[in-house]
Amino acid sequence: MTDIAANPTAVHDTDHHDDHGHVTATGITNEKLAMWGFLGSECLLFGGLISTFLLYKTRSDGGQTPHDLYDIAFTSISSFVLLMSSLTMVLAVTAIARGDQRALRTWLVTTALLGSIFISGQVYEFTEFLNEGYGYTHSPAWSAFYTLTGFHGVHVTLGILMLLSLIGLSFKGHIPTKRAEAVEIVGLYWHFVDVVWILIFTVVYLIK
Repeated sequence: MTDIAANPTAVHDTDHHDDHGHVTATGITNEKLAMWGFLGSECLLFGGLISTFLLYKTRSDGGQTPHDLYDIAFTSISSFVLLMSSLTMVLAVTAIARGDQRALRTWLVTTALLGSIFISGQVYEFTEFLNEGYGYTHSPAWSAFYTLTGFHGVHVTLGILMLLSLIGLSFKGHIPTKRAEAVEIVGLYWHFVDVVWILIFTVVYLIK
């Protein structure tokens, strides 16, 4: 009690750390630092998958390569939809920063919907390739293609689940303004997934 009386800001400082998490020497919280560390490891993983695709993309075992069957126009539209979701994610972060729960939920739902449209497009593309007789084990080129793009699709799906969790927490009143960092952390993951797709789209679909 004496310490608190001597330093009235002690209680405020304690509340600040409780609300925003422990701040590390880097100036950011443990939670956000952990997400940055995770994304760093994901960069290495996607780097390996992209390198593997580049090594095997022409090994079709006498059949067609993935590039021979791409519908660039369709994939471009699907890519644009995913990139637009980064904008709606930014709007969601802005909404929680000003304490607007209704806008937060609106933009989170929009982001999840755009991500779902992208995944639906990817499923459609995979189905078309399978109908042409090119499955995962058809050749090294197709195995590398399905692994890289499919792995990214899994990441988008996980991101959608994160967004749905935030929506549920918002409805229950568990994401007040003081916990806005939770939305920011999910936003970091979502932006990472979008940036990785730009690289994949360029390397896989545009460069022959």
